[in-house]
Amino acid sequence: MNRAAYRLAASTVFLCLVASPALAQKSGGILRLSHFDSPASMSILEEATRAAEQPMMGVFNNLVMYDQHVAQASLQTIVPDLATGWSWSEDGKELILPLRQGVKWHDGKPFTAADVKCTWDLLMGTANDKLRVNPRKSWYRNVEAVMPNGDYEVSFRLKRPQVWLLTLLASGWAPVYPCHVPAREMRQKPIGTGPFKFVEFKPNEYIKVAKNPDYWKPGRPYLDGIEYTIMREIAPRNLAFFAGKFDVTSPYGVTIPTLKDFKEQAPQASCEITATNVNRTMLINPNTPPFDKPELRRAMALSLDRKAFIDIITDGQGDIGGVMLPAPEGVWGMPADMLRSLPGYDPDVAKNRANARAIMEKLGYGPQNRLTTKLSVRNIPSWRDPAVLLSSHLKEIYIDAELDVVDTTQWYPKVARKDFTTALQVTEAGVDDPDQTFYESYVCGAERNYSGYCNPEVDKLVDDQSAEATPDKRKQLVWKIERVLAEAAVRPVIFYPRGATCQQPWVKGLTVMNNSIYNGWRMEDVWLDK
Repeated sequence: MNRAAYRLAASTVFLCLVASPALAQKSGGILRLSHFDSPASMSILEEATRAAEQPMMGVFNNLVMYDQHVAQASLQTIVPDLATGWSWSEDGKELILPLRQGVKWHDGKPFTAADVKCTWDLLMGTANDKLRVNPRKSWYRNVEAVMPNGDYEVSFRLKRPQVWLLTLLASGWAPVYPCHVPAREMRQKPIGTGPFKFVEFKPNEYIKVAKNPDYWKPGRPYLDGIEYTIMREIAPRNLAFFAGKFDVTSPYGVTIPTLKDFKEQAPQASCEITATNVNRTMLINPNTPPFDKPELRRAMALSLDRKAFIDIITDGQGDIGGVMLPAPEGVWGMPADMLRSLPGYDPDVAKNRANARAIMEKLGYGPQNRLTTKLSVRNIPSWRDPAVLLSSHLKEIYIDAELDVVDTTQWYPKVARKDFTTALQVTEAGVDDPDQTFYESYVCGAERNYSGYCNPEVDKLVDDQSAEATPDKRKQLVWKIERVLAEAAVRPVIFYPRGATCQQPWVKGLTVMNNSIYNGWRMEDVWLDK
Protein backbone atom coordinates (compact mmCIF):
# COMPACT_ATOMS: atom_id res chain seq x y z
CA MET A 1 0.00 0.00 0.00
CA ASN A 2 1.47 3.40 -0.97
CA ARG A 3 1.54 6.31 1.44
CA ALA A 4 -1.46 8.10 -0.07
CA ALA A 5 -3.55 4.94 0.00
CA TYR A 6 -2.50 4.31 3.61
CA ARG A 7 -3.61 7.82 4.61
CA LEU A 8 -6.96 7.28 2.86
CA ALA A 9 -7.48 3.94 4.60
CA ALA A 10 -6.53 5.39 7.97
CA SER A 11 -8.90 8.32 7.45
CA THR A 12 -11.73 5.96 6.50
CA VAL A 13 -11.19 3.89 9.67
CA PHE A 14 -11.11 7.05 11.77
CA LEU A 15 -14.37 8.35 10.25
CA CYS A 16 -16.05 4.99 10.83
CA LEU A 17 -14.97 5.06 14.44
CA VAL A 18 -16.21 8.61 14.90
CA ALA A 19 -19.53 7.84 13.19
CA SER A 20 -20.17 4.72 15.30
CA PRO A 21 -22.02 5.32 18.55
CA ALA A 22 -19.90 4.74 21.66
CA LEU A 23 -20.72 1.58 23.50
CA ALA A 24 -22.42 2.57 26.74
CA GLN A 25 -20.62 1.15 29.74
CA LYS A 26 -22.76 -0.60 32.32
CA SER A 27 -22.16 -0.48 36.06
CA GLY A 28 -22.46 -3.45 38.36
CA GLY A 29 -21.51 -7.07 38.56
CA ILE A 30 -18.65 -9.09 40.01
CA LEU A 31 -15.77 -9.98 37.68
CA ARG A 32 -14.56 -13.53 38.33
CA LEU A 33 -11.03 -14.63 37.45
CA SER A 34 -9.02 -17.74 38.10
CA HIS A 35 -5.75 -16.87 39.83
CA PHE A 36 -2.54 -18.80 39.37
CA ASP A 37 -1.03 -18.77 42.87
CA SER A 38 -1.36 -17.82 46.52
CA PRO A 39 1.03 -15.05 47.62
CA ALA A 40 2.64 -14.58 51.02
CA SER A 41 0.87 -11.25 51.61
CA MET A 42 -1.12 -8.43 50.01
CA SER A 43 1.66 -5.85 50.26
CA ILE A 44 2.76 -4.89 46.73
CA LEU A 45 5.88 -3.14 48.02
CA GLU A 46 7.04 -6.31 49.79
CA GLU A 47 6.09 -8.94 47.23
CA ALA A 48 7.79 -10.11 44.05
CA THR A 49 5.00 -12.10 42.40
CA ARG A 50 2.02 -11.05 40.28
CA ALA A 51 -0.03 -13.29 42.55
CA ALA A 52 -0.06 -10.35 44.98
CA GLU A 53 0.38 -7.42 42.62
CA GLN A 54 -2.39 -8.15 40.13
CA PRO A 55 -5.35 -8.23 42.57
CA MET A 56 -3.95 -5.33 44.62
CA MET A 57 -3.09 -2.92 41.78
CA GLY A 58 -6.71 -1.74 41.71
CA VAL A 59 -6.62 -1.04 45.45
CA PHE A 60 -3.95 1.62 44.93
CA ASN A 61 -2.95 4.53 42.75
CA ASN A 62 0.46 5.55 41.46
CA LEU A 63 1.82 9.02 40.93
CA VAL A 64 1.84 8.21 37.22
CA MET A 65 0.79 5.06 35.38
CA TYR A 66 0.83 3.35 32.01
CA ASP A 67 -2.23 4.05 29.90
CA GLN A 68 -4.44 1.04 30.59
CA HIS A 69 -5.73 0.95 27.00
CA VAL A 70 -2.35 0.66 25.26
CA ALA A 71 -0.91 -2.85 25.04
CA GLN A 72 2.77 -1.88 24.69
CA ALA A 73 3.86 0.16 27.71
CA SER A 74 6.60 2.72 27.14
CA LEU A 75 7.77 6.15 28.26
CA GLN A 76 5.37 7.63 25.71
CA THR A 77 2.28 5.89 27.18
CA ILE A 78 2.68 7.25 30.72
CA VAL A 79 -0.25 9.34 32.00
CA PRO A 80 -0.93 11.20 35.28
CA ASP A 81 -2.59 9.39 38.18
CA LEU A 82 -2.27 10.85 41.70
CA ALA A 83 0.03 13.43 40.14
CA THR A 84 -1.73 15.81 37.74
CA GLY A 85 1.38 16.08 35.57
CA TRP A 86 5.15 16.37 35.82
CA SER A 87 8.10 18.51 34.77
CA TRP A 88 11.89 18.32 34.90
CA SER A 89 14.34 20.89 36.17
CA GLU A 90 16.69 22.40 33.60
CA ASP A 91 19.61 20.20 34.73
CA GLY A 92 17.45 17.03 34.62
CA LYS A 93 18.13 16.25 38.27
CA GLU A 94 14.73 17.10 39.75
CA LEU A 95 11.34 15.65 38.83
CA ILE A 96 8.47 17.86 40.04
CA LEU A 97 4.97 16.40 40.38
CA PRO A 98 1.93 18.50 41.36
CA LEU A 99 -0.59 16.30 43.18
CA ARG A 100 -4.31 15.78 42.90
CA GLN A 101 -6.38 17.40 45.66
CA GLY A 102 -9.46 15.97 47.35
CA VAL A 103 -8.29 12.34 47.19
CA LYS A 104 -9.06 10.18 50.22
CA TRP A 105 -7.65 6.92 51.50
CA HIS A 106 -10.14 4.10 51.92
CA ASP A 107 -10.37 4.89 55.64
CA GLY A 108 -11.37 8.50 54.88
CA LYS A 109 -8.08 10.23 55.67
CA PRO A 110 -6.83 12.74 53.07
CA PHE A 111 -4.01 11.95 50.65
CA THR A 112 -1.15 14.47 50.71
CA ALA A 113 2.47 14.85 49.65
CA ALA A 114 3.50 13.41 53.03
CA ASP A 115 2.20 10.01 51.88
CA VAL A 116 4.45 10.13 48.82
CA LYS A 117 7.47 10.96 50.93
CA CYS A 118 6.63 8.18 53.41
CA THR A 119 6.31 5.65 50.58
CA TRP A 120 9.69 6.40 49.06
CA ASP A 121 11.36 6.69 52.43
CA LEU A 122 10.12 3.13 53.02
CA LEU A 123 11.41 2.00 49.63
CA MET A 124 14.80 3.67 50.07
CA GLY A 125 15.17 2.32 53.62
CA THR A 126 15.39 5.75 55.27
CA ALA A 127 12.08 5.60 57.19
CA ASN A 128 11.67 4.63 60.84
CA ASP A 129 9.12 2.06 59.70
CA LYS A 130 10.61 -0.81 57.71
CA LEU A 131 9.46 -3.19 55.01
CA ARG A 132 9.97 -6.84 55.91
CA VAL A 133 11.46 -7.37 52.46
CA ASN A 134 12.20 -4.68 49.89
CA PRO A 135 12.55 -6.32 46.46
CA ARG A 136 12.79 -3.13 44.43
CA LYS A 137 14.88 -0.90 46.67
CA SER A 138 17.59 -0.85 43.99
CA TRP A 139 15.20 0.86 41.54
CA TYR A 140 15.73 4.09 43.44
CA ARG A 141 19.52 4.14 43.86
CA ASN A 142 19.67 7.41 41.96
CA VAL A 143 17.05 9.14 44.12
CA GLU A 144 18.70 11.41 46.66
CA ALA A 145 15.48 12.47 48.38
CA VAL A 146 11.73 12.87 47.88
CA MET A 147 10.70 16.30 49.18
CA PRO A 148 7.18 17.69 49.67
CA ASN A 149 6.54 21.27 48.62
CA GLY A 150 3.44 21.94 50.67
CA ASP A 151 0.64 19.36 50.74
CA TYR A 152 0.17 18.98 47.00
CA GLU A 153 3.51 18.86 45.27
CA VAL A 154 6.55 16.61 45.54
CA SER A 155 10.03 16.64 44.03
CA PHE A 156 12.24 13.63 43.34
CA ARG A 157 15.79 14.93 43.69
CA LEU A 158 18.28 12.82 41.74
CA LYS A 159 22.01 12.34 41.90
CA ARG A 160 22.22 12.50 38.11
CA PRO A 161 19.72 12.89 35.24
CA GLN A 162 17.44 9.88 34.72
CA VAL A 163 14.50 10.50 32.42
CA TRP A 164 13.69 6.75 32.58
CA LEU A 165 12.72 7.08 36.26
CA LEU A 166 9.19 7.75 35.02
CA THR A 167 8.99 4.20 33.64
CA LEU A 168 9.61 2.85 37.14
CA LEU A 169 7.10 5.18 38.80
CA ALA A 170 4.44 4.12 36.27
CA SER A 171 4.81 0.41 37.05
CA GLY A 172 2.18 -1.51 38.94
CA TRP A 173 4.98 -2.14 41.45
CA ALA A 174 5.11 1.57 42.44
CA PRO A 175 1.86 2.35 44.33
CA VAL A 176 1.66 5.11 46.92
CA TYR A 177 1.16 3.83 50.49
CA PRO A 178 -0.54 5.74 53.34
CA CYS A 179 1.70 7.40 55.90
CA HIS A 180 -0.66 6.65 58.78
CA VAL A 181 -0.82 2.85 58.30
CA PRO A 182 2.17 0.76 59.48
CA ALA A 183 3.85 -1.40 56.84
CA ARG A 184 3.02 -4.58 58.79
CA GLU A 185 -0.73 -3.85 58.53
CA MET A 186 -0.51 -3.44 54.75
CA ARG A 187 0.40 -7.12 54.44
CA GLN A 188 -3.05 -8.39 55.40
CA LYS A 189 -5.35 -5.33 55.29
CA PRO A 190 -4.02 -2.93 52.68
CA ILE A 191 -5.53 0.56 52.45
CA GLY A 192 -5.23 2.52 49.22
CA THR A 193 -6.84 5.33 47.28
CA GLY A 194 -7.77 3.16 44.29
CA PRO A 195 -11.06 2.19 42.62
CA PHE A 196 -11.37 -0.99 44.70
CA LYS A 197 -11.20 -1.67 48.41
CA PHE A 198 -9.57 -4.77 49.82
CA VAL A 199 -12.13 -7.20 51.26
CA GLU A 200 -10.49 -10.53 52.07
CA PHE A 201 -7.54 -12.80 51.33
CA LYS A 202 -7.93 -16.46 52.24
CA PRO A 203 -4.62 -18.19 51.40
CA ASN A 204 -4.90 -20.93 48.77
CA GLU A 205 -8.59 -20.10 48.23
CA TYR A 206 -9.42 -16.57 47.07
CA ILE A 207 -8.78 -12.83 47.07
CA LYS A 208 -11.70 -10.37 46.97
CA VAL A 209 -11.94 -6.63 46.36
CA ALA A 210 -15.04 -4.41 46.22
CA LYS A 211 -15.96 -1.12 44.55
CA ASN A 212 -14.77 2.06 46.26
CA PRO A 213 -17.91 4.25 46.15
CA ASP A 214 -15.85 7.34 47.04
CA TYR A 215 -13.22 6.94 44.32
CA TRP A 216 -11.81 10.29 43.25
CA LYS A 217 -12.42 9.54 39.55
CA PRO A 218 -16.14 10.17 38.87
CA GLY A 219 -18.05 7.22 37.46
CA ARG A 220 -15.32 4.67 38.13
CA PRO A 221 -15.07 1.80 38.67
CA TYR A 222 -17.89 0.13 36.79
CA LEU A 223 -17.59 -3.20 38.57
CA ASP A 224 -19.07 -3.88 42.01
CA GLY A 225 -16.10 -6.09 42.78
CA ILE A 226 -13.58 -8.66 41.61
CA GLU A 227 -13.08 -12.21 42.87
CA TYR A 228 -9.83 -14.09 42.25
CA THR A 229 -10.13 -17.83 42.85
CA ILE A 230 -6.71 -19.37 43.51
CA MET A 231 -6.04 -22.46 41.39
CA ARG A 232 -2.42 -23.42 40.78
CA GLU A 233 -2.92 -26.18 38.23
CA ILE A 234 -3.75 -25.32 34.63
CA ALA A 235 -6.18 -28.11 33.72
CA PRO A 236 -8.66 -27.46 36.59
CA ARG A 237 -8.56 -23.71 35.79
CA ASN A 238 -9.45 -24.38 32.18
CA LEU A 239 -12.25 -26.79 33.08
CA ALA A 240 -13.74 -24.24 35.47
CA PHE A 241 -13.74 -21.63 32.70
CA PHE A 242 -15.47 -24.07 30.33
CA ALA A 243 -18.08 -24.68 33.03
CA GLY A 244 -18.82 -20.94 33.20
CA LYS A 245 -17.34 -20.29 36.62
CA PHE A 246 -14.98 -17.55 35.42
CA ASP A 247 -15.26 -14.50 33.19
CA VAL A 248 -11.51 -14.35 32.52
CA THR A 249 -8.86 -17.04 32.72
CA SER A 250 -5.74 -16.47 34.76
CA PRO A 251 -4.07 -13.86 32.47
CA TYR A 252 -1.29 -15.24 30.27
CA GLY A 253 -1.99 -18.60 31.92
CA VAL A 254 -3.60 -20.47 29.02
CA THR A 255 -0.86 -22.50 27.37
CA ILE A 256 -0.71 -22.51 23.59
CA PRO A 257 -1.21 -26.31 23.28
CA THR A 258 -4.52 -26.05 25.20
CA LEU A 259 -6.03 -23.33 23.01
CA LYS A 260 -7.69 -25.99 20.85
CA ASP A 261 -9.69 -27.03 23.93
CA PHE A 262 -11.03 -23.47 24.26
CA LYS A 263 -12.14 -23.50 20.61
CA GLU A 264 -14.04 -26.70 21.27
CA GLN A 265 -15.33 -26.16 24.81
CA ALA A 266 -15.80 -22.38 24.89
CA PRO A 267 -16.15 -21.20 21.27
CA GLN A 268 -17.78 -17.95 22.39
CA ALA A 269 -14.63 -16.88 24.28
CA SER A 270 -11.98 -14.66 22.76
CA CYS A 271 -8.38 -15.71 23.39
CA GLU A 272 -5.43 -13.39 22.89
CA ILE A 273 -1.85 -14.68 22.65
CA THR A 274 0.70 -12.21 23.96
CA ALA A 275 4.38 -12.03 24.75
CA THR A 276 5.56 -11.42 28.28
CA ASN A 277 8.81 -10.01 29.60
CA VAL A 278 9.15 -12.71 32.24
CA ASN A 279 11.88 -14.89 30.78
CA ARG A 280 12.82 -18.34 32.01
CA THR A 281 16.42 -18.39 33.17
CA MET A 282 18.88 -20.86 34.61
CA LEU A 283 20.02 -19.32 37.87
CA ILE A 284 23.48 -20.45 39.01
CA ASN A 285 25.06 -19.67 42.37
CA PRO A 286 28.67 -18.65 41.55
CA ASN A 287 29.59 -18.57 45.23
CA THR A 288 29.05 -22.32 45.67
CA PRO A 289 31.75 -24.72 44.39
CA PRO A 290 32.04 -26.07 41.76
CA PHE A 291 29.76 -23.46 40.20
CA ASP A 292 32.31 -20.78 41.05
CA LYS A 293 34.24 -21.96 37.98
CA PRO A 294 33.35 -19.77 34.97
CA GLU A 295 34.14 -22.67 32.62
CA LEU A 296 31.53 -24.88 34.31
CA ARG A 297 28.88 -22.17 34.05
CA ARG A 298 29.78 -21.67 30.39
CA ALA A 299 29.30 -25.39 29.76
CA MET A 300 25.88 -25.23 31.41
CA ALA A 301 24.89 -22.33 29.16
CA LEU A 302 26.09 -24.27 26.11
CA SER A 303 23.85 -27.22 27.05
CA LEU A 304 20.65 -25.27 26.33
CA ASP A 305 18.48 -26.04 23.33
CA ARG A 306 16.32 -22.92 23.45
CA LYS A 307 14.20 -23.90 20.46
CA ALA A 308 13.29 -27.18 22.17
CA PHE A 309 11.91 -25.26 25.17
CA ILE A 310 9.75 -23.16 22.87
CA ASP A 311 8.59 -26.08 20.72
CA ILE A 312 7.71 -28.33 23.65
CA ILE A 313 6.32 -25.87 26.19
CA THR A 314 4.70 -23.19 24.03
CA ASP A 315 4.05 -25.14 20.81
CA GLY A 316 6.57 -23.03 18.93
CA GLN A 317 5.10 -19.71 20.09
CA GLY A 318 7.90 -18.25 22.17
CA ASP A 319 10.94 -16.07 21.65
CA ILE A 320 14.68 -16.42 22.04
CA GLY A 321 16.21 -13.34 23.61
CA GLY A 322 18.76 -11.96 25.99
CA VAL A 323 18.14 -10.10 29.22
CA MET A 324 15.80 -7.63 27.50
CA LEU A 325 12.55 -8.71 25.81
CA PRO A 326 13.09 -9.16 22.05
CA ALA A 327 11.22 -7.24 19.36
CA PRO A 328 8.55 -6.61 18.25
CA GLU A 329 6.96 -6.32 21.70
CA GLY A 330 10.25 -5.45 23.39
CA VAL A 331 11.78 -2.02 22.82
CA TRP A 332 15.34 -2.74 23.98
CA GLY A 333 16.10 -6.32 22.91
CA MET A 334 19.15 -7.23 20.83
CA PRO A 335 18.75 -7.78 17.07
CA ALA A 336 18.65 -11.51 16.23
CA ASP A 337 21.97 -11.56 14.37
CA MET A 338 23.75 -9.87 17.27
CA LEU A 339 22.08 -12.22 19.74
CA ARG A 340 23.41 -15.29 17.90
CA SER A 341 26.95 -14.06 18.52
CA LEU A 342 26.55 -14.34 22.30
CA PRO A 343 28.01 -17.39 24.10
CA GLY A 344 25.52 -20.25 23.95
CA TYR A 345 23.21 -18.69 21.34
CA ASP A 346 24.65 -20.45 18.29
CA PRO A 347 21.66 -22.41 16.87
CA ASP A 348 23.92 -25.44 16.29
CA VAL A 349 22.98 -27.25 19.52
CA ALA A 350 25.03 -30.38 18.76
CA LYS A 351 28.19 -28.30 18.36
CA ASN A 352 27.43 -26.33 21.53
CA ARG A 353 26.96 -29.51 23.56
CA ALA A 354 30.10 -31.10 22.16
CA ASN A 355 32.01 -28.02 23.32
CA ALA A 356 30.26 -28.21 26.69
CA ARG A 357 31.22 -31.86 27.19
CA ALA A 358 34.82 -31.03 26.30
CA ILE A 359 34.82 -28.34 28.99
CA MET A 360 33.31 -30.72 31.53
CA GLU A 361 35.88 -33.40 30.73
CA LYS A 362 38.69 -30.91 31.27
CA LEU A 363 37.18 -30.22 34.68
CA GLY A 364 37.27 -33.95 35.48
CA TYR A 365 33.64 -34.91 34.74
CA GLY A 366 32.39 -37.52 32.31
CA PRO A 367 30.08 -40.54 31.87
CA GLN A 368 31.63 -42.31 34.88
CA ASN A 369 32.01 -39.19 37.03
CA ARG A 370 28.87 -37.14 36.78
CA LEU A 371 28.18 -33.94 38.70
CA THR A 372 25.12 -34.24 40.95
CA THR A 373 23.21 -31.23 42.25
CA LYS A 374 19.70 -29.96 42.96
CA LEU A 375 17.66 -27.82 40.58
CA SER A 376 15.36 -25.67 42.71
CA VAL A 377 12.09 -24.36 41.29
CA ARG A 378 8.89 -22.66 42.42
CA ASN A 379 5.93 -25.03 42.58
CA ILE A 380 3.68 -23.76 39.80
CA PRO A 381 3.35 -25.29 36.32
CA SER A 382 4.82 -22.37 34.36
CA TRP A 383 8.05 -22.85 36.33
CA ARG A 384 8.05 -26.63 36.87
CA ASP A 385 7.63 -27.56 33.22
CA PRO A 386 10.74 -25.76 31.94
CA ALA A 387 12.68 -27.00 35.00
CA VAL A 388 12.01 -30.61 33.98
CA LEU A 389 13.27 -29.87 30.49
CA LEU A 390 16.30 -27.99 31.82
CA SER A 391 17.22 -31.02 33.93
CA SER A 392 17.20 -33.21 30.82
CA HIS A 393 19.46 -30.75 28.96
CA LEU A 394 22.00 -30.73 31.77
CA LYS A 395 22.12 -34.55 31.65
CA GLU A 396 23.60 -34.19 28.15
CA ILE A 397 26.76 -32.70 29.67
CA TYR A 398 27.21 -35.06 32.66
CA ILE A 399 25.14 -33.07 35.18
CA ASP A 400 22.36 -34.84 37.10
CA ALA A 401 20.07 -32.20 38.61
CA GLU A 402 17.34 -33.46 40.95
CA LEU A 403 14.27 -31.20 41.12
CA ASP A 404 13.76 -29.35 44.41
CA VAL A 405 10.16 -28.07 44.27
CA VAL A 406 9.42 -25.14 46.62
CA ASP A 407 6.14 -23.44 47.61
CA THR A 408 5.73 -19.78 46.61
CA THR A 409 5.70 -18.55 50.20
CA GLN A 410 9.14 -20.09 50.71
CA TRP A 411 10.59 -19.56 47.24
CA TYR A 412 11.52 -15.87 47.44
CA PRO A 413 13.11 -16.07 50.89
CA LYS A 414 15.06 -19.14 49.71
CA VAL A 415 16.61 -17.50 46.65
CA ALA A 416 17.12 -14.20 48.48
CA ARG A 417 19.36 -15.95 51.02
CA LYS A 418 21.03 -17.80 48.09
CA ASP A 419 20.07 -21.20 49.43
CA PHE A 420 20.49 -23.03 46.11
CA THR A 421 23.13 -24.26 43.70
CA THR A 422 21.15 -24.20 40.47
CA ALA A 423 17.58 -23.05 39.92
CA LEU A 424 14.99 -22.40 37.26
CA GLN A 425 14.07 -18.78 37.86
CA VAL A 426 11.51 -16.57 36.16
CA THR A 427 12.94 -13.05 35.97
CA GLU A 428 9.87 -11.00 36.83
CA ALA A 429 10.68 -7.79 34.99
CA GLY A 430 8.07 -5.25 36.07
CA VAL A 431 8.79 -2.90 33.19
CA ASP A 432 10.24 -3.36 29.72
CA ASP A 433 13.03 -0.93 30.51
CA PRO A 434 16.75 -1.53 31.16
CA ASP A 435 16.78 0.53 34.38
CA GLN A 436 14.28 -1.81 35.99
CA THR A 437 15.92 -5.00 34.74
CA PHE A 438 19.57 -4.16 35.43
CA TYR A 439 19.12 -2.34 38.74
CA GLU A 440 16.81 -5.00 40.12
CA SER A 441 18.62 -8.17 39.09
CA TYR A 442 22.24 -7.52 38.11
CA VAL A 443 23.95 -4.64 39.94
CA CYS A 444 26.08 -5.32 43.00
CA GLY A 445 24.06 -5.79 46.17
CA ALA A 446 20.58 -5.54 44.63
CA GLU A 447 17.95 -7.35 46.66
CA ARG A 448 16.87 -9.49 43.70
CA ASN A 449 20.35 -10.15 42.39
CA TYR A 450 19.83 -13.74 43.49
CA SER A 451 23.08 -15.05 42.05
CA GLY A 452 25.14 -12.49 44.00
CA TYR A 453 26.90 -11.48 40.76
CA CYS A 454 28.93 -8.30 41.22
CA ASN A 455 30.91 -6.58 38.48
CA PRO A 456 31.85 -2.88 38.98
CA GLU A 457 32.29 -2.57 35.20
CA VAL A 458 28.67 -3.62 34.69
CA ASP A 459 27.48 -1.26 37.42
CA LYS A 460 29.17 1.66 35.66
CA LEU A 461 27.66 0.68 32.32
CA VAL A 462 24.23 0.42 33.96
CA ASP A 463 24.58 3.96 35.33
CA ASP A 464 25.79 5.19 31.93
CA GLN A 465 22.81 3.76 30.04
CA SER A 466 20.44 5.11 32.68
CA ALA A 467 21.79 8.63 32.19
CA GLU A 468 21.57 8.40 28.38
CA ALA A 469 18.35 10.04 27.17
CA THR A 470 18.80 9.21 23.47
CA PRO A 471 17.23 5.78 22.81
CA ASP A 472 19.61 4.70 20.01
CA LYS A 473 22.70 5.56 22.06
CA ARG A 474 21.18 3.89 25.08
CA LYS A 475 20.59 0.67 23.12
CA GLN A 476 24.28 0.39 22.29
CA LEU A 477 25.15 0.53 26.00
CA VAL A 478 22.37 -1.92 26.86
CA TRP A 479 23.64 -4.44 24.31
CA LYS A 480 27.19 -4.08 25.64
CA ILE A 481 25.87 -5.01 29.10
CA GLU A 482 23.99 -7.97 27.58
CA ARG A 483 27.25 -9.37 26.18
CA VAL A 484 29.10 -9.10 29.50
CA LEU A 485 26.24 -10.84 31.34
CA ALA A 486 26.05 -13.64 28.76
CA GLU A 487 29.78 -14.28 29.16
CA ALA A 488 29.47 -14.38 32.97
CA ALA A 489 26.76 -17.09 32.65
CA VAL A 490 25.36 -16.73 36.15
CA ARG A 491 21.80 -16.23 34.93
CA PRO A 492 21.58 -17.51 31.33
CA VAL A 493 18.29 -16.57 29.70
CA ILE A 494 16.59 -19.64 28.23
CA PHE A 495 13.50 -18.31 26.44
CA TYR A 496 10.51 -15.97 26.57
CA PRO A 497 7.17 -17.80 26.61
CA ARG A 498 3.96 -16.60 25.06
CA GLY A 499 0.67 -17.26 26.78
CA ALA A 500 -2.99 -16.65 26.12
CA THR A 501 -5.69 -14.83 28.07
CA CYS A 502 -9.27 -15.91 27.36
CA GLN A 503 -12.33 -13.91 28.28
CA GLN A 504 -16.06 -14.25 27.89
CA PRO A 505 -17.71 -11.95 25.33
CA TRP A 506 -19.42 -9.88 28.00
CA VAL A 507 -16.12 -8.70 29.49
CA LYS A 508 -15.33 -5.21 28.15
CA GLY A 509 -12.53 -2.69 28.62
CA LEU A 510 -9.69 -5.05 29.57
CA THR A 511 -6.45 -4.51 27.65
CA VAL A 512 -3.90 -7.30 28.09
CA MET A 513 -0.44 -5.73 27.94
CA ASN A 514 2.12 -7.43 25.72
CA ASN A 515 5.43 -6.32 27.21
CA SER A 516 4.75 -6.71 30.91
CA ILE A 517 2.43 -8.90 32.94
CA TYR A 518 2.42 -6.42 35.84
CA ASN A 519 1.09 -3.07 34.69
CA GLY A 520 -2.44 -3.60 33.33
CA TRP A 521 -4.54 -4.38 36.40
CA ARG A 522 -6.10 -1.09 37.57
CA MET A 523 -9.42 -2.53 36.30
CA GLU A 524 -11.30 0.73 36.81
CA ASP A 525 -12.44 0.77 33.15
CA VAL A 526 -13.50 -2.89 32.96
CA TRP A 527 -17.24 -3.59 32.78
CA LEU A 528 -19.65 -6.44 32.16
CA ASP A 529 -22.12 -6.27 29.28
CA LYS A 530 -24.75 -8.51 30.77
